[in-house]
Amino acid sequence: MILELVDIRIQPEQRSAFEDALARGLREVIAHAPGVQSYSVHKGVESSERYLLQIVWNTLEDHTVAFRQSDAFTRWRAIVGPYFSNPPLVEHFSGVLKSST
Repeated sequence: MILELVDIRIQPEQRSAFEDALARGLREVIAHAPGVQSYSVHKGVESSERYLLQIVWNTLEDHTVAFRQSDAFTRWRAIVGPYFSNPPLVEHFSGVLKSST
């Protein structure tokens, strides 16, 4: 399992439109991408223009090769990309510890 964290910054006045586009992109594109286990989105409390998108992939290659080199990635970026105030920061993580509760 690989956790992809995407740190997204948008223009604050576009918050509502971005959230609509994000929901559409997740529903129409990400949810159907091979290798996706789950996703979640968190909005900044102190920084309302900041969003953290978490996507759990089966493997790193499911994201970096299969998805990023597909037409689905182009569709995804066409939906959400216009709202970015700068390119998102994307990093991948592997699990070390997990709570048992």
